[in-house]
Amino acid sequence: MLLDNQVVIITGAASARGIGKATAKAMAAQGARVAILDLKQAEAESAARDLGDGHLGLACDVTNKDACISAANAVVEKYGRIDALVNNAGITQPIKTLEIARENFDAVIGVSLLGTLYMSQAVIPQMKKQQGGSIVCMSSVSAQRGGGIFGGPHYSAAKAGVLGLAKAMAREFGADHIRVNSITPGLIQTDITGDKLTPEMRADIIKGIPLGRLGDANDIANACLFLASGLSTYLTGITLDVNGGMLIH
Repeated sequence: MLLDNQVVIITGAASARGIGKATAKAMAAQGARVAILDLKQAEAESAARDLGDGHLGLACDVTNKDACISAANAVVEKYGRIDALVNNAGITQPIKTLEIARENFDAVIGVSLLGTLYMSQAVIPQMKKQQGGSIVCMSSVSAQRGGGIFGGPHYSAAKAGVLGLAKAMAREFGADHIRVNSITPGLIQTDITGDKLTPEMRADIIKGIPLGRLGDANDIANACLFLASGLSTYLTGITLDVNGGMLIH
């Protein structure tokens, strides 16, 4: 199996139809022991139980650096190592430029960008000690095309920041055999988007996707699995587009 006996942390992974939960299932199926992090302990534990025995659910607010460090320490205490981190936690707000207030900006940047930094800071010391690891950062096609369907400009800014942060970390920690890569999903059917698309909106969006369908959480999960596994050992600092051709550049 691709991740036999490896330990993976996934943030924001308790939502039933989310990318994080799908990624956790894909990695557990490939032999990983998965630590699911989310805001509520009960939901994280429930999601971990859904994967079967040997997995862990932890409460963690990724905007709190101490919480991230505590979660990473708990994973090391239980499993003895951390092989991969998927920085999946993120929020969005469908508001326009002139409507963005400081609290809106801080909330979106806090989870997507600051959370990616804090959680990466929490796991990198252990990965350096092991002399190896993989960090996968979740960006978005909206960072590349200047806006998305449901996210405001501050969401695009946060996700663009993730790309820059990941590239810089890849350059800094390559000598420690720590790989850092990003994924830019297109429009994926999750709990966030699932109930907001009218049939007309869906048909119009699909017209602009060469593969002729919206993305599924499993499409992103498989990309995360690839970047976390030994199949991608010579990849670092890359941006992997998973959008069905919505953006070709």
